[in-house]
Amino acid sequence: MAKVGKRIQTAREGVDRDKLYTLDEAISLVKERSKTKFDETVEVAINLGVDPRHADQMVRGVCVLPNGTGKSVRVAVFARGDKAEEAKAAGADIVGAEELVQEVQGGKIDFDRCIATPDMMPLVGRLGKVLGPRGLMPNPKVGTVTPDVASAVNDAKGGAVQFRVEKAGIVHAGVGKVSFSEDAISQNVKALVDAVQKAKPSGAKGSYLKRIAVSSTMGPGVKVELSSVAGE
Repeated sequence: MAKVGKRIQTAREGVDRDKLYTLDEAISLVKERSKTKFDETVEVAINLGVDPRHADQMVRGVCVLPNGTGKSVRVAVFARGDKAEEAKAAGADIVGAEELVQEVQGGKIDFDRCIATPDMMPLVGRLGKVLGPRGLMPNPKVGTVTPDVASAVNDAKGGAVQFRVEKAGIVHAGVGKVSFSEDAISQNVKALVDAVQKAKPSGAKGSYLKRIAVSSTMGPGVKVELSSVAGE
């Protein structure tokens, strides 16, 4: 068994790995046990009763966190003409068409979120192999293929997080920073869980929300009572 580092061991002290804590208790523990010199991200893991290998059990969506994510997001927009101007006015970091496609194809990806107008998708579609594995491919289901580029840029800058269930049936997402107040983190967690519940797929059978845990980037996971987060 690998030796656990002293800092991790200290962070785990006082956290009962088997106990279910209320959301407020869990957030308080996560904040208390964040001992690093940087402002760690608070992360949520939601175990769902789905098998994402089946198309009718795929869970994906977007959630605008009421208190933002606490990190600055660089946004690229594929658009032309008036839509390109709208994107720039809304605060997009990179705006372009063919020339931006060429840059991305050449390996230059200097952004965290990617938005496209519908007319650009035949061009942007060529970037699937580059953007897809990084989770950056624009998609109408999460609002990143849209004629309303200004709103999409504002959402991305203001704290929209995209979520997608992984093979094991788990959704992971960052919901703020340890420096946030407990209330702000709690509101963000509840907003995410609500969005995941609303994204429940038609093929989900039985219990949908199974387990929820919160942690900081370097801290231990703290299990959360479902009833304190979501009314099922």
